[in-house]
Amino acid sequence: MKLTVSVVPNSRKAEVVKISDTSYKVKVDAPPVDGKANSRLIAILADYFNVPKSSINIVKGSLKRRKVIEIN
Repeated sequence: MKLTVSVVPNSRKAEVVKISDTSYKVKVDAPPVDGKANSRLIAILADYFNVPKSSINIVKGSLKRRKVIEIN
């Protein structure tokens, strides 16, 4: 399953907001430095979808706010 995710780094709390079936907005409580926001994003999505972190992969946009995520 592929999702389009819009990431908001440095938020006060982590939360996932569903915009449509394949589009989500994720607030991440980590800074966008040294991949910390991406790591936290994967952890938040793994918890939200109840899957292991290893099954989530950033396909496109690892350095951008809009990302394409693949969940196996």
